[in-house]
Amino acid sequence: MSNVSISKEGLPETVLPPEDPKIIELLDIASKVKDESQRRGKINEIAGNFPASIEVWKTVAINGRDSIESYAAFRVGYHRGLDALRKNGWRGSGYVRWRHPSNRAFLECLLGLQRISEEIGDLEEAERCRIFLFQLEPDWQRVIES
Repeated sequence: MSNVSISKEGLPETVLPPEDPKIIELLDIASKVKDESQRRGKINEIAGNFPASIEVWKTVAINGRDSIESYAAFRVGYHRGLDALRKNGWRGSGYVRWRHPSNRAFLECLLGLQRISEEIGDLEEAERCRIFLFQLEPDWQRVIES
């Protein structure tokens, strides 16, 4: 089943399916572990069990030990997101709107990749990600300001 529809603006809009509630529950439990090393270990274990999950990679990135580890996890989450978008009918153009909660982990991975790229000095990648965010969600400025 395709989750692509034609929007009022004429471009197709893709909505990713919701994340598996089991994965969300596991991530919530792991994220509450106080010891940083144990928390990362539990989150990494979840990533090993659910490597296609965008939400998992976003969580790995947020809990990264440093910028490079976070960069790598955001990049994996971004690419897993592209895989999921294609699987759900996206063909390389069209909207992926923030207003759909199931799209947010992908957009957050792309935003994280943009911010970390800027932080580590990869300004071309940061700009590419920034432009892509606005192509996917034309209201992105309003999203980040709210």
